[in-house]
Amino acid sequence: IHLLNSRWRSIRVMYFTMFLSSVGFTIVITSLWPYLQLIDVSADASFLGWVVAAYSLGQMIASPLFGLWSNHRPRKEPLVCSIIINLSANIYYAYAYLPTKDKKFHILMSRAFVGFGAGNVAVVRSYVAGATSLKERTSAMANMSACQALGFILGPALQAFLSFIGEKGITVKVIDLQLNMYTAPALLAAAFGVVNILLVGLVLREHRVDDQGRQIRSINEISEGINVSCIVPEESIDQVAVLTSNILFFVVMFIFAVFETISTPLSMDMFAWTRKEAVLYNGIIICCIGFESILVFLVVKVASQRVGDRPVLLAGLAIIFCGFFILLPWGNHYPKIQWADLKNNSLLSRASEATGVSNSSFEPTGCPYEQTWCQYTPTIHLAQYLSSDILIGVGYPACNVMSYTLYSKILGPKPQGVYMGWLTASGSGARTLGPVFVSQVYTILGPRWAFSLICSMVVGAIILLSCLYHRLIAFSVRHGSIIE
Repeated sequence: IHLLNSRWRSIRVMYFTMFLSSVGFTIVITSLWPYLQLIDVSADASFLGWVVAAYSLGQMIASPLFGLWSNHRPRKEPLVCSIIINLSANIYYAYAYLPTKDKKFHILMSRAFVGFGAGNVAVVRSYVAGATSLKERTSAMANMSACQALGFILGPALQAFLSFIGEKGITVKVIDLQLNMYTAPALLAAAFGVVNILLVGLVLREHRVDDQGRQIRSINEISEGINVSCIVPEESIDQVAVLTSNILFFVVMFIFAVFETISTPLSMDMFAWTRKEAVLYNGIIICCIGFESILVFLVVKVASQRVGDRPVLLAGLAIIFCGFFILLPWGNHYPKIQWADLKNNSLLSRASEATGVSNSSFEPTGCPYEQTWCQYTPTIHLAQYLSSDILIGVGYPACNVMSYTLYSKILGPKPQGVYMGWLTASGSGARTLGPVFVSQVYTILGPRWAFSLICSMVVGAIILLSCLYHRLIAFSVRHGSIIE
């Protein structure tokens, strides 16, 4: 009983770590673009793509490394190390306005380090996979995804709440800190990191169980020659299924990253929102999507027990397809064009530099004239945007939790640190390429091209899943020790 309690207490600490890693990503995501524009006039929309991608690039590099570390050493070590990196990087982000030049590159670097610290999700996932039986797995993974989703919601919600501090904010002279709506969220994320370190240090214990739920001596103590029978030879894992799961996870994460990156510029272009409106309204929308996704996780838990994991994944992909299909622009209304009188514009940017803050009464809104597609692409209506948000909010969480629940079942009882590292890396790779892809395609060719390409990607994923449907089964089912 004591072991059981300790095991679930440790799993709950992992849930919390997952929650914080996603808060760290989303707490600044809606204000990143205005912050960039405010402190460095030379930053454009395609640079935003690189900044968003930097986080995932850091995570992609770190995941397999932390995964490998956690296979051979106590999990506390990579966890505490990664949280300290994350915490320091958030403080760096809050001070990115201090250097005199190249401020945008400091933001880029700080986001890369925040991402590197978030490489610990591979450790978290492998810990939960190793500490749950096959029966508990879907439920534990769904809970973990729900915590991650809660982080995705509370991030933008906290950001929307902190936007009331305003762009001016307050200056703390002693430590040279400007506390405003852009820096406060990063500092809050750093404070969460401190709490996380304490929990990992004080509560977390090593636990491992096999697919039936029997306690195994932890893999991190295997060097003493105990229970070597639980080490499974490499070739018995179905590598085709592993590769397929990685590809599907890549597609799902790519699509969500595209959606996340594009929401602020798209809404500013199509609905002529100001910077502050875009941060507030998109914060609220992402917040609602998050609450919706928590409901989806609860439904997914029940549905996957009724019909199995694979049909839920297939349904999720179909719903995502509908979500992006709705976003395709049609009709004969065109967006409001933001014409700029060049002389005034250069004066304006100089004036805003002098005051250090752009006056919102001056702020031009609408679709920038240098994006030529604004002149011939029909506008996307608010109703289209919102219904697409709702559909993606159903499809994405279902696909997300199913793809890595399936993956952990395919891997079986082997220590999953490195494999989970690869899965996290493929998700991060997608979140690196997604924003860069969409900010280029969207800026140059417009929403019609961007969303058509996404739709064709989803169709590709559906075809792949259908072709390899029979291979995506649990390790112990494939080896006949458990009947599905």
